[in-house]
Amino acid sequence: MQKVLKSGAGWRIGWNPATKYQGLVGSDDWAFELTAAELADFCRLLGQLVANMRSIQSELMDEESIACEAESELVWMQIEGLPSEYSLRLILSTGRSCEGNWAADAVPDLVAAVDSLKFF
Repeated sequence: MQKVLKSGAGWRIGWNPATKYQGLVGSDDWAFELTAAELADFCRLLGQLVANMRSIQSELMDEESIACEAESELVWMQIEGLPSEYSLRLILSTGRSCEGNWAADAVPDLVAAVDSLKFF
């Protein structure tokens, strides 16, 4: 399997199966590596958060914002904002103490990249 790096305005995500930390997440200003399990949880939890935001969209007023959280033993994530435009925050729950966030304008492209990243 080959390494993959996808990036855009305000985001990047990568996969390199030949290293200990096989995943990479970041923005324009920061990046950190993830284990394969952390990357898998990141992708899975991001999908859950996006689905949750879409499912509650019809229950909110037009300008009503909301925050949704999801976590595993490895990562904690939160999306916050309007159902159509929200930021994303990630904290590793393991010993490396990493934290990152993406602005709302970067999240749609990051989500699309995660959806197209086939590394399993």
